[in-house]
Order: sequence, then structure tokens, then C-alpha cells
Amino acid sequence: MKATDRTPADLLRSALSEDPARPLVTFYDDETGERVELSVATFANWVAKTANLLQGEMSAEPGERVALLLPAHWQTAVWLLACSSVGVVADVDGDPAAADHVVAGPGRFEDGLACSGERIALSLAPLGRRFPTPPAGYADYAVEVPSQGDRFAAYAPVGPEECALIVAGAAYTGAEVVEQARADARGLDLTGPGSRILSALPYDTWDGLAAGLYAPLATGGSVVLCRNVGLLDDDALARRIESERVTATAR
Repeated sequence: MKATDRTPADLLRSALSEDPARPLVTFYDDETGERVELSVATFANWVAKTANLLQGEMSAEPGERVALLLPAHWQTAVWLLACSSVGVVADVDGDPAAADHVVAGPGRFEDGLACSGERIALSLAPLGRRFPTPPAGYADYAVEVPSQGDRFAAYAPVGPEECALIVAGAAYTGAEVVEQARADARGLDLTGPGSRILSALPYDTWDGLAAGLYAPLATGGSVVLCRNVGLLDDDALARRIESERVTATAR
């Protein structure tokens, strides 16, 4: 990655320019049996569409707060980078009543109704399926995002010193996200391009976000993001580590 990258969106742009075909996020849900692999190019396309949804349909403006009531999931990773692209603050598991907008998954829809702004619901079902009927008070992400543009241009430049992320009560600027991710990478045994970390950590702490997204992105690596991995026995987990060519783990 480039030393001049100062925001998470910068990191993604560099990854896209350097090797768009390589895997970036591989997601497993061991409750449903789902496996999804996203290359840098595919992930970046989802980010662009989601950023266009945020900036356009949701009218989210730089500095506004988006409460992400979502688990560790590939679509959550997309939303984190989309927020960085627009310049809005991704407030992970934040108070929806204090947020300008909310994005919620199953089990959190009632909580999200406390937000008076735009509300987006994610089914988190395999293949990103639509809801048969969206939750009351919400627009369905799977309905809204496909029609969005594949290229994104922010209305205003996103500065690295602006707040980009809030998690577990701590706020980080875009530059701090990048700097901390790079600093944490060595402790996670992410040594550079080709490194591949399996993370079973939740996204509600910095450690989970670093292992599950930001540190591999900052070092040219990739992540195997595992939800409900506790359902696997030791042998099954070992087989996954081998088959996915994992070089490091965070559990």
C-alpha cells in the first residue's frame, strides 16, 4: 500500500490500483453454511454502490453519524468503507437515537427505530437476499443498492483529520484508523502482501475491526471473516485454515 494513504478509502483505492483481482474478504457463516469471496474489485464495487446510496438516496453529509447495528459480516465491511468514502462517521453499535441515520440487521430493527433519519435494513441472508417484506420503517438494502452507480465521487473531499469511526466509545479520524491498523498489523502477524488472517472476532471493538478489515487492507493482505465459527470443531477449523491458506488467526 502507498505511504501517502491517509484514510481507509485511500487504502481501498490503492488496493484496487495494485491488484484488483486478488481476494480481499472471504466470509463464512457457519450457521447457514454460506461462503462468499470478494476480490478487491468486487468489494470496491459494492463500496461504490453503497457510498452512492449514502450520499444520494440517504442524503448523508460529511460529519453526520451513521449507527451500524450489524455483526461482523462482509456487508458490514462494505458499509464501513462506504462511510469513509462519503466522509460520514461509522458509529459501530452506536446509539441510534443520537445518530443521523441507521443501518441495522436482524435482531436490531426495533433498536434502530429510535433514529429519526434514514433507516436501511440488511437481511444478512446468504447471497444478500431481499426481505419478503422489509421491516416497518426501513428501506431494504438489497432493493436499493443494485441500481446505484458503479463509480463514486464524493461531493466534498474527505480529510484525513476528520472523524471517521466510533467503536466501543472511542473515536478515530481517518488518519488514525490507517495509522493504528498499520501499527497493529505486525502483532497480528500480517507481514505484507499475501498475508491472510482468519478472524472470528466481533466488530464491536477496535481489535475486531483491525483484524477483520483494516489491518489486512492496510498491508495488502486479506481476511477470512468467520461468523458463528464456534459451531466448528477443531478439525473442521484446521481444515479451513489449510484450505484458505491462512497465515494468521485472531480468535
